[in-house]
Amino acid sequence: MRPENQSSVSHFLLLGLPIPPGQQGVFFTLFLGMYLTTVLGNLLIILLIRLDSRLHTPMYFFLSHLAFSDISLSSVTVPKMLMNMQTRQQSISYVGCISQLYFFILFIGLDNFLLAVMAYDRYVAICHPLHYTTIMRERLCVLLVVGAWILSCAHDLLHTLLLVRLMRPENQSSVSQFLLLGLPIPPGQQRVFFTLFLGMYLTTVLGNLLIILLIRLDSRLHTPMYFFLSHLALTDISFSSVTVPKMLINMQAQQQSISYVGCISQLYFFIVFGCLDNFLLAVMAYDRYVAICHPLYYSTIMSQALCTLLVAGSLMAACVHALFHTLLLVPLSFCTDNTITHFFCELTALLKLSCSDISLNNLVIFTEGGMLYFLPLSIVLGSYIRIGTIILRVPSTKRLSKAFSTCGSHFFVVSLYYGTLAGVYFFSSSWGSKDIIASVMYAVVTPMLNPFIYSLRNRDIKQALEMCMNRFNSLK
Repeated sequence: MRPENQSSVSHFLLLGLPIPPGQQGVFFTLFLGMYLTTVLGNLLIILLIRLDSRLHTPMYFFLSHLAFSDISLSSVTVPKMLMNMQTRQQSISYVGCISQLYFFILFIGLDNFLLAVMAYDRYVAICHPLHYTTIMRERLCVLLVVGAWILSCAHDLLHTLLLVRLMRPENQSSVSQFLLLGLPIPPGQQRVFFTLFLGMYLTTVLGNLLIILLIRLDSRLHTPMYFFLSHLALTDISFSSVTVPKMLINMQAQQQSISYVGCISQLYFFIVFGCLDNFLLAVMAYDRYVAICHPLYYSTIMSQALCTLLVAGSLMAACVHALFHTLLLVPLSFCTDNTITHFFCELTALLKLSCSDISLNNLVIFTEGGMLYFLPLSIVLGSYIRIGTIILRVPSTKRLSKAFSTCGSHFFVVSLYYGTLAGVYFFSSSWGSKDIIASVMYAVVTPMLNPFIYSLRNRDIKQALEMCMNRFNSLK
């Protein structure tokens, strides 16, 4: 985001290790052997833990994630180093350097948190052996790993954004802030819309927190379906919290500015949680497909390891996707217009302001973004088509009612979310009020509807809520 006439660094030179002349081959072989040992050894650990049911314990659950983190950490740096040693090509592009730094800090931080988690696990096992299974239960283990991922992503994003700001000439003039015009609200109706969106946001947060709390407290809800639902609820809270509080502050204080770093950070986390929502909806559709079409094998297929892997993989893919689009946006220039006709820093709205060539950004949106859009959507539609064909082979009022109750609400959310998302990113030629309304639908309305759609029409959630209310009344 810099003026057109500036000079910028397009690549860096990596000098590599201080290896004496003539010993390149020896060191290349040495580091290649170390890298292969790292990858194959840790892959063997993951495979053994996955295959042996005796190793499905908290300690080995954390160990498998540490092994995966170690493979990723080595793969961020060593292959590039080996390539440079072999080809004598020392350059690395600007985007490649920033990406390498991002993932290096990410997996270093993840390693750090996982080692602390494993130390806590050993402390509980040795000092409190009788309470070990009670303390180190499945939910806590998953929460610790997911928390480690989130903290690592936030930590490295902060350092990466601060570095990107430094990697520009000192004497350049740059956009230091943007102006968010907000929603196209008629004059005199600010308070009405402020109250409306505040109520929607509180409903989103409290409703999804209630879902998480009920799933956490009721052991009958400790199933794959509610495991994914709890993560979707947490994602919806985060998704709304990225944009709505800032919009409400701007509406109330009439303060429309947002800093450069704040805008980029908001964009990054908006893409992360929006993409994570996308993946979780697909995962939940697959879960319903297995439950209805293969009920006898449901517990075998949807194992704890697979459920954790699906959520962790979704989070990692969302972080990579968001980083990719954020890094492509950072080098763009903004001449004089820094006014965003939106209520948050949305990608397409920012691209409309740029006076640089955005053909690469648009190409990535339609290719990489399109793939991450249509692949989960295909999984959702394929799952429901398969469910429909299975049910219609042997029509039954009870089966139709059950399938509709479990899939109908989910399909409604999917239609609303994917429809408005496609309207903004793939079918909009010029940014306008219709795109802002569509953004409100998928960024504000959909997260608010999820607690009602997945809970009020769900018998298990209703029973869990009644149990909690009875427990609360008995304490009075």
